Amino acid sequence: MIEISHVDKSYGAFQVLTDCTTQVRKGEVVVVCGPSGSGKSTLIKCVNALEPFQRGRITIDGVSVGDPKTDLNKLRARVGMVFQHFELFPHLSIEDNLSIAQVKVLRRSASEARTASMALLQRVGMRAHAHKFPSQLSGGQQQRVAIARALAMNPVAMLFDEPTSALDPEMVNEVLDVMVELAREGMTMMCVTHEMGFARKVANRVIFMDRGRIVEDCAKEEFFGNPAGRSDRARQFLSKILQH
Repeated sequence: MIEISHVDKSYGAFQVLTDCTTQVRKGEVVVVCGPSGSGKSTLIKCVNALEPFQRGRITIDGVSVGDPKTDLNKLRARVGMVFQHFELFPHLSIEDNLSIAQVKVLRRSASEARTASMALLQRVGMRAHAHKFPSQLSGGQQQRVAIARALAMNPVAMLFDEPTSALDPEMVNEVLDVMVELAREGMTMMCVTHEMGFARKVANRVIFMDRGRIVEDCAKEEFFGNPAGRSDRARQFLSKILQH
């Protein structure tokens, strides 16, 4: 579903990604982890062309992200993206936040969009809040709405960029529960996160990055269950993050 091949990215003289190669198969859940500044978020933003890259190739369901002929708006409509900060439209109700792109991009009627929006809000436990505005919701509630909004476009894959890092600790689980349910339903997911409990529960594979390179790319059982077989940097990372 997602193929990343020999991708390099730099900001001027600063190299952010170096020779990154991996893939995400249909229905697979891949967690991308690593220390701050390792290139995790940049990599996932390159997947749907929110960040341009200088070398290599990325394809989503056979469509090349870097090809100038590719309609990026059409491609992004097929790839759901959930950010660290919820990016909801503050002046629109929750229901309208879900409906607007369905009407304008997918050309659904207002009634079709509303039916789909209410069903998705029900799915993430937010139907009772459909009439409210984002400022009236907690961070965890806003992030669940953001996930529902991404799902409203019927995506072939979902990208998550540290979706719980801006939340109070008490709100993290309500968002992770929605993500776990999505994974169990077979959604293709690529998720940048430090939530190792989530990775152990639902990931098929774990990618570990450091200094812009993919250092580890293996099954979660191998990543967590065989620390002796990991690189020194991955072992150091795991020893710190798994203590908490």
